[in-house]
Amino acid sequence: MVQINDKGVNVAVLGATGQVGMVMRRVLDERDFPINDLRFMASAHSAGTMLNWRGHDIEVEDVERADLSGIDIAIFSAGGGTSKVWAPRFAKAGAYVVDNSSQWRMDDDVPLVVAEANPDDLDDVPRRIVANPNCTTMACIPVLKPLDAHFGLRRLIVSSYQAVSGAGRAGVEQLMNEARAAVDQGADKLVFDGSAIDFPEPTKVARTIAFNAVPFIGAVVDDGSEETDEEQKLRNESRKILHLPHLAASCTCVRVGVFTSHGMSVNAEFERDVTPDMARGVLGGAPGVMLADIPTPQLAAGKDPSFVGRIRQDQAVDGNKGLAFFIANDNLRKGAALNAVEIAEIIAAKHFAERL
Repeated sequence: MVQINDKGVNVAVLGATGQVGMVMRRVLDERDFPINDLRFMASAHSAGTMLNWRGHDIEVEDVERADLSGIDIAIFSAGGGTSKVWAPRFAKAGAYVVDNSSQWRMDDDVPLVVAEANPDDLDDVPRRIVANPNCTTMACIPVLKPLDAHFGLRRLIVSSYQAVSGAGRAGVEQLMNEARAAVDQGADKLVFDGSAIDFPEPTKVARTIAFNAVPFIGAVVDDGSEETDEEQKLRNESRKILHLPHLAASCTCVRVGVFTSHGMSVNAEFERDVTPDMARGVLGGAPGVMLADIPTPQLAAGKDPSFVGRIRQDQAVDGNKGLAFFIANDNLRKGAALNAVEIAEIIAAKHFAERL
């Protein structure tokens, strides 16, 4: 534990050495989060590592051996299995837990929150656990929330184009290794007969991902739908966050050969008439949203907003009740780390105001 300031809340980051944990540390600094004491935790494998934060050298603790007392807010990015075990333990010790895994998202007693959309859900946190949505849901909600408020969202069809960093460092390494192999074997073979490239065996993504698109992320759900769990997350999580339990939604998730930031092609149907100009008027002032003529993963990388563009009338919907548009968002930043820190800021303001 390292004291940072005389005022503020006591914060712990579990999974501090991972790729999302690294972004969390950066975002805590950039947003000048009101920290009194700061602790970094991880598995025994990473314990003992020294991480510098604002000039303070902080030793990473082994969570198995850590004293959990005195923590006000714990931000988790350590996987569902770890969260299932440790979130209740941190909560029992008195901390509010902001969890980045899928473990608690659909628990009725756990708020599922996007900071711009439903911060009031943090007024009551019965289990002292708050869930961070999936990265695709996260990217869409800042755009969908104001559109729903003005026009009444009825139906949602999304195709995602997800970066390999969403599969962790192993996904990034697979793309790097496959891209090198393809380039080393020559442009002619790559352009004219890509199937002849001798790619390494896939190690994380289900198929070769370099210069490719793989329409399979996650695991097939055993309910007869043939959807993957990644595809069901957007429907189920959007319903909970937007308080639209009967929202009709369908998603196809595709992994693409991009390192950072996800793209989403969205077709949305509404209760009331909406035109592209009306939508741009609403989204131009929406928090967490930035209008862009051509939103791309490269544009979104390293930035906070959901970039939205290519807004046009959906020609498959009668009248003016449908829109088609494209969203790009950094899956490691807003899609994971930033929203978790924003949730922690709201918790601090709602539940520890006297300490700030």
